[in-house]
Amino acid sequence: MTFAVDGAPSLDASPDIVVIENVSKRFVLRKDNSLKERLVTFGRRGRRHREEFWALRDVSTTIQAGHTVALIGHNGSGKSTLLKVIGGILDPSSGQVSRRGRIAALLELGAGFHPDLTGRENVFLNASIMGLSRAETEAQFDDILAFSGIGEFIDTQVKFYSSGMYVRLAFAVAVHTNPDLLLVDEVLAVGDEAFQRKCLDKIRSFQEEGRTIVLVTHSLGQVTELCDRAILLNKGEVVFDGDPREAVVQMRDILEDRRIAEDTTATNPAPSREAKIVSATAGPAHGAAGEAIRLGDDLVISMDLEFLDAPEDWSCAIQIDNTLGQVAYGTTTKRMGIKLDRLSGTHTVAFTLRDTRFGNGKFFINISLIDSAGRHFADLAQACSFDVKDNPLAVGMTYAEPTFALINS
Repeated sequence: MTFAVDGAPSLDASPDIVVIENVSKRFVLRKDNSLKERLVTFGRRGRRHREEFWALRDVSTTIQAGHTVALIGHNGSGKSTLLKVIGGILDPSSGQVSRRGRIAALLELGAGFHPDLTGRENVFLNASIMGLSRAETEAQFDDILAFSGIGEFIDTQVKFYSSGMYVRLAFAVAVHTNPDLLLVDEVLAVGDEAFQRKCLDKIRSFQEEGRTIVLVTHSLGQVTELCDRAILLNKGEVVFDGDPREAVVQMRDILEDRRIAEDTTATNPAPSREAKIVSATAGPAHGAAGEAIRLGDDLVISMDLEFLDAPEDWSCAIQIDNTLGQVAYGTTTKRMGIKLDRLSGTHTVAFTLRDTRFGNGKFFINISLIDSAGRHFADLAQACSFDVKDNPLAVGMTYAEPTFALINS
């Protein structure tokens, strides 16, 4: 394997390991739940009691050997279905998938395990399904057991395992069968932090060995950290295929559009009789509202407020959260030493944050109006959001200019 200047593998000349051509997958959702209902509606009239759902629509792509590819999208976008089609677990309704090499798949909790067999027996069963002989499995068994960390429970029936033990053993088997193509679903999120780190270390060692990995994950940080390519699915269709950072930006935009649509249809709480936060926008000081900000930009958060019967002494607060709900920044006019008097009617106010140093990604702004006793008399969660332009030098919620020096001892 050759490497580019930035340390990422150069895979342009790598052979294709998976070729997906015009793949669509249809599921039939039945509305008649009982056997009696199905007998009554059997035949032509039965069509009225079923509904077609297309999980994938005309998907075409190629995966080269040595790539680590993420399949991302919101729940129901078709990513897990596509992973199962790649692994041969599901047959497409139309189109075809060509694959080469040994495949190891970890697609769902307990898949391939027989509940009445012990962990040891399931190791040999799964390894044989993946093409290993008994002698090969015996040679790998100690490593599998050590990686899984389940110890004496290896001779216990797996139906008595916890979800974490299932995943630990299943992943251990999958990665010790020397696969050319490893398929991993979100199931890794079930393990504890220590085991997740062990899995990520194993994935990195696979990357160094030039193996191909296709994973489904909702952890967008893992996508940008581990993957050299991302395929974004929406409603069963590929909407982006390329650089992981750009794919993450587009996915966050899709999620934000869905959140806004759901908020408009949700039942709103009873409005405050004292004030109302009508709307809010965020953007760079020298750009348009909604425009992505760059490192060092001044961020302007503007809000329209309507005062009905506001208190005499009040303050305005903002809190900026990342996509996981973690607080990245917060302040209030009270902390800033600003005293606000009673207002009436409609007013526009704005916070300006100078020389911002937010990390890559999307951030959400929560707004609160608070009286002198600390009571919130108006709140608007996720009133608006802003994106931060990608910076290839770092990841995380904040940014600091990095330098490096080799200090001789």
